[in-house]
Amino acid sequence: MRASGTFKVAGFTSVPVPGPAIETAMPVGLATMDKQYEGEVVGRSATLFTAAFDQSTGTGTYVAMESFEGALHGRSGAFNFAHSATASGEGRQDEFFVIVPGSGTGELVGITGAGGIAVDQDGTHRIWFDYGLGQ
Repeated sequence: MRASGTFKVAGFTSVPVPGPAIETAMPVGLATMDKQYEGEVVGRSATLFTAAFDQSTGTGTYVAMESFEGALHGRSGAFNFAHSATASGEGRQDEFFVIVPGSGTGELVGITGAGGIAVDQDGTHRIWFDYGLGQ
């Protein structure tokens, strides 16, 4: 099944990078994010977000782990999903998106699958989950 929707970042908080710093040509950052979802995907998520990114060139890579609470197609519960992508000035490539097996609760117990994220030219953030609910 595919559930799709839009989301907005409701909060973004930078946090210190733990451990000894190693200098590279691109700074590494760490943040937490809160997101709100609408559509066939409705709810909220708490995200751990890390990136090596150069704002001036739009080049870098991010890795995120999200804990989602809400509903897909009206089925309520919670689960984790992970995603990453690389940008080299324009567009995204080398994307990865997976629902964490065994992380589902409520009516989403047994959820597995993948998905994706896209950002429209007007800044609208879209998400979709291609998922199954095997017990």
